[in-house]
Amino acid sequence: MLKKLFGFDPMQTTIKKEIVAGITTFLTMSYILAVNPAMFSQLEGMPAGAVFTSTALAAIIGCIAMAFWGKLPFGLAPGMGINAFFVYSVCLGMGYSWQLALTAVLIEGLIFILLTVTNIREAIVNAIPQSLRNAIGAGIGLFIAFIGLSSADIVVKNDATLVTLGDITSGSALLALIGLAITGFMFIRDIPGAILIGILVTMILGIPMGITEFKGIISHPESISPIFFKFEFENIFTLDMLVVVFTFLFIDMFDTVGTLVGVCTKANMIDEDGNIKRIKQAFMADAIATTAGAMLGTSTTTTYVESAAGVAQGGRSGLTAFSVGVCFAIALLFSPLFLSIPSAATAPALIIVGLLMLEPIVKIPFDDFTESIPAFICIIMMPLTYSISNGILLGMIAYVLINLICGKFKKITIAMYILAVLFILKYIFI
Repeated sequence: MLKKLFGFDPMQTTIKKEIVAGITTFLTMSYILAVNPAMFSQLEGMPAGAVFTSTALAAIIGCIAMAFWGKLPFGLAPGMGINAFFVYSVCLGMGYSWQLALTAVLIEGLIFILLTVTNIREAIVNAIPQSLRNAIGAGIGLFIAFIGLSSADIVVKNDATLVTLGDITSGSALLALIGLAITGFMFIRDIPGAILIGILVTMILGIPMGITEFKGIISHPESISPIFFKFEFENIFTLDMLVVVFTFLFIDMFDTVGTLVGVCTKANMIDEDGNIKRIKQAFMADAIATTAGAMLGTSTTTTYVESAAGVAQGGRSGLTAFSVGVCFAIALLFSPLFLSIPSAATAPALIIVGLLMLEPIVKIPFDDFTESIPAFICIIMMPLTYSISNGILLGMIAYVLINLICGKFKKITIAMYILAVLFILKYIFI
């Protein structure tokens, strides 16, 4: 039954591993339940309580779709980065209403469904060269580690050097380093559930340090009626809508592509031809979640790179994704308890996972500079631009241009030429 429902393979994993992996993934991505309400409540007419509920519901729908349809161990929720673009660029920066932005997210989701049905999204993934696929995994590893370091204030902003070392002798940074030592020790000892145990132990240690702020245990979810199905259909055929939809489309597509390629490569979920298994179903789950999320009143719902934490714990099937969805459902009722987990407690997990994600880098042919230079650009641009999609786009452009200049035309497919041109136009006009 589990194999039919979730693609569960007892030769690869166990039920306990899948559930622990799901809980681990949830704990590393549950920060979205705190971030989204704080961010969207800056827009008039979007109450924080309603946004919290819609965020959890969108995540539940996305995880269930991934569990039963995609049968892959990935958690979904309204995406970080694209939510900031929604609030600070589209609404506060460009001056558009949040209703117009939600309409753009709805259209984006419907377009993704169409692109998935016609296999265009799958074709884009398959057009990415193998060296770049391995680079994506490594780049995501550095990106995840950077997220963990910055969320715990180990790495902080600096006006002169952009980033610098924070105060690691006290506060969140010290707690995160203690948690990293504990989690690293358990990994070295090969203790099952090391990441999850590390998060929980670090959270408990944060109580006497004054970092873990206990916010209560249970509360009822607030209504989403103020933001449910609030669209501006009268502005669909405008240039403003076209620009916003196109930008959402690019960011979401290549963030999702990068996450799926990187995490699946690390988990050996690749078939004999080097393609991701059930990629079309995963894309469809992502598209359905985005469309449903827009109706519920939240930004683009996407596959989370933090899913790598669950994969590192042994998650290999849709049962992991289902477990993540169950955790989000529980969080609706126990939101104060889950929101008590500080970012310093999840930071060690992200840093360890970042290390694990670096493994595919050894498969990059560094002696062939037509392969290694684009791969390096892909890897380094992800953390430095704080964007998975930028790393993929710039890596692909570099791959096509370098091989074109070197006369290695046979390595470049028609699809790669088309993508490179589209990516260049994207940077010129958007």
